[in-house]
Amino acid sequence: MSFPVLIPEAEFGIRSLCQAARLIEQIRREAGVSSLTKMDRSPVTVADFAVQALVAYHLAKEFSRDPLVAEENSSIFKTSEGAKILETVTHFVKQFIPEARAGSVAEWVDRGTADPSDRFWVMDPIDGTKGFLRGEQYAIALALIEKGKVKVGLLACPNLKDARSPEIGGEGTLAVAVRGQGGWHTSLKQPKGFRPLRVSRRQKSSEAVFLSSVESRHTDRDRVERVMNKLEAHTQPIAMDSLAKYVLLASGGADILLRLPSAPQPQHRECIWDHAPGAIIVEEAGGKISDFEGNAVDDSTGRILTVSRGILVTNARLHAAALEALKEI
Repeated sequence: MSFPVLIPEAEFGIRSLCQAARLIEQIRREAGVSSLTKMDRSPVTVADFAVQALVAYHLAKEFSRDPLVAEENSSIFKTSEGAKILETVTHFVKQFIPEARAGSVAEWVDRGTADPSDRFWVMDPIDGTKGFLRGEQYAIALALIEKGKVKVGLLACPNLKDARSPEIGGEGTLAVAVRGQGGWHTSLKQPKGFRPLRVSRRQKSSEAVFLSSVESRHTDRDRVERVMNKLEAHTQPIAMDSLAKYVLLASGGADILLRLPSAPQPQHRECIWDHAPGAIIVEEAGGKISDFEGNAVDDSTGRILTVSRGILVTNARLHAAALEALKEI
């Protein structure tokens, strides 16, 4: 494994996410995929808990003072159905961490309930759970934040080939970025020979390729279409689950991504783990990110990005035009 920027945090993330991807593959092979429904009606799987426990364990070993701010917690294990889930999670984690026991696995999951500090990690063990359940795109997301700025970001996308093309069950893509040092990608199964990520050079708004979510409840598709019409962009948007969209944009495969609240949830704000790991990858590939007012997205507000209203992600060359279109509608 040869990463161009050899800092311990990046190497830790690479090792952890590669192992996490193998763990998910093991779970899919032995147990298939099914989900429970959390209090917020979102789905969660055995793989979510197992991956969060695995990475939290390694984080405690290598960076014991660093808090982890992650999506899951162990509360669901206290139900009768959840107790069975914990047994299954422990079974799979034990294959990678022999000393794992049910109690310790629950504790590792709960490392993710820490509060943000001057230096902390954020994680979404499976971003795009519905895509994962369908056997399509999903990502394992991890980032290090220091003093309100993302320093290192990593995305493991098992069903994305060469950071560009859907390929179910292939080599997958591991994308890594270090602040000020660039963004890179390699095979998730064989992480070597890292190649640089570069956003597209498209400048004509009429040629812009948009990204959209597969799940309609995740965005306001009507407003996205209105922005496209303003820009006279007629290329069919690429529909994709998860933060894999950020990797595709960073590789030049698309140009504009709008993260805006859906019509039924106009007050929705993004969770930090749903944005930070991908944001640095896009920026280090030459892209630009702002809220809908043109301000930098504030990663210092805790678990929820409370200040930023909507998120605009572009190849930089089309940012001003997209921002103007947003303001007009």
